[in-house]
Amino acid sequence: MLAFLLALQTAVAPAGDSLPQITLRDALQRAAQLDPRYIAAVGQIDNAEWGRRNAFAVFILPSITLNADIARQRPEGFNFVTFTPAPTQVTAQVTARYDLFTGGQKLAELTRSAAALDSTHAGELAARFATAELTESDYYAELAAEELDRVARERVRRAQEQLGIARARVTTGAAVPTDSLQLRLELTRAEVGLLQEESALRLARLELGRRVGATGPVAAVPLDTAPAPELPITLADAIGQAAVQGPQYRLAQADERVASAVYRSTLGAYLPHASVTLNGLAYDTKFYPTSFRRTTLTLSLAFPLWDNGQREIAVTRARVNRNVARAIRQDMDRAVQHDVTAAYDGYTTARASAALARDGVTIAEEDFRVQRSRYEAGATTILDLLKAQSDLDDADAALVQARYATRLALAGLEAILGRRLFPEPQP
Repeated sequence: MLAFLLALQTAVAPAGDSLPQITLRDALQRAAQLDPRYIAAVGQIDNAEWGRRNAFAVFILPSITLNADIARQRPEGFNFVTFTPAPTQVTAQVTARYDLFTGGQKLAELTRSAAALDSTHAGELAARFATAELTESDYYAELAAEELDRVARERVRRAQEQLGIARARVTTGAAVPTDSLQLRLELTRAEVGLLQEESALRLARLELGRRVGATGPVAAVPLDTAPAPELPITLADAIGQAAVQGPQYRLAQADERVASAVYRSTLGAYLPHASVTLNGLAYDTKFYPTSFRRTTLTLSLAFPLWDNGQREIAVTRARVNRNVARAIRQDMDRAVQHDVTAAYDGYTTARASAALARDGVTIAEEDFRVQRSRYEAGATTILDLLKAQSDLDDADAALVQARYATRLALAGLEAILGRRLFPEPQP
């Protein structure tokens, strides 16, 4: 834990106002080490690997058990091997058992363990991208809140400037007193909006700090504001890749194979079982016992006929679970085209919306400049100026939201595909 905290302090660099900052790459790494769902998914891989080893081992190795008993007797007992009284009796036993035939349960377990291992790998990949998506959401939310805070400050600054101009025009008689009152009201609205954005920014930084394991607020290192690029794959390729390697679809396929293997294993209870057992027994008054030894080799055959319906209950449950897993897998196969298309089109639409928002900011800035010049010249009313200023504020906010909505849409598509389409965004 101490090493992790030291690494976190190294990765989180202090900003100018002593608020720690973190890059997106470091945030993704820290969040993966802290997310309980991802930690559980990684642990399941280790469990599945041991299950796979066990499925192979039963084909080769017998089960071996060692027992040793030492008994002190008062009064002394009688050693029936040496025919003498003995206060101590020692018994040692080794038993080795190998199942020759289990009704196909060994093969079914081998298939089940392979499918379970594939399922845990798919689950780990899904958990990794789910954690990454949540982390990116918090990271972009902090950046968006920071930019919206800047937009709110610009709104306050413009309102103060316009109020000063309106007061001067009212003093000279070029404007009516209600102009300054309108701008005073706009300044109050801008100040309230700034308070709201400052609160949202503080909460976003606290949430990001919680996500990366910090005890207080953490700021995100700003990313470049270049327009989002086009996707490097076509929609058809994305659907094909998701169906093959998408973690959710791989998980459904593996779970179906697991359920089918379990069902086949329960059917083995209707077949006879055969096993061979080697038993070695030693007896004496001391350890290691050597006075008496006996070795037994036993071939056992068992044919289960009726166990009060317990076998039938297990088979029915396994069959139902297999049918449910198959239905889930078939539904996922039908859903892959819809899911990928929705995510793919969502990114394309968000990218186009961001481009539109950039054009909207350019137009709003020019319109505000014109309306401001016209108002100073007395060629327009205060309402037109306020509308132009409001349009500019809205355009700035829309651009911030559209830019980070594009990044979130890309994260959602990557989570479905199970791979990164672009390198991680650089500061």
